[in-house]
Amino acid sequence: MTRLLIVEDEQHQRELYAMELQDEGYEVDQAANGKEAVEMVKSNKYDMVIMDIRMPEMDGIEALGKILSRDKKIPIIIYTAYSNYKSNFMTWTADAYVTKSSNLEELKDKIKEILVSRAV
Repeated sequence: MTRLLIVEDEQHQRELYAMELQDEGYEVDQAANGKEAVEMVKSNKYDMVIMDIRMPEMDGIEALGKILSRDKKIPIIIYTAYSNYKSNFMTWTADAYVTKSSNLEELKDKIKEILVSRAV
């Protein structure tokens, strides 16, 4: 089963994403901030990380760098309400940048697209 890590500081949103993605057939773990995500990636194997940018303790950009320095092959989707971060060169190392929406179809499609392209 494909294992995803959702990194989002807003608990209700994080749980909603987890439920939606579990309904799609994914195994989903959750982290409340970048620091927690980095620790979880150290001790678990994930097929993909979906990460917000603005979070307490460690933001998504710093966590992105730490995760990729540990495992350059892990696909990461930046999933944020702030489209202005797209111009930050550090976000370019992510596999995708998706702006948050109440409709999760774009995120689900991007997850499938990246997983399929990585499986080839």
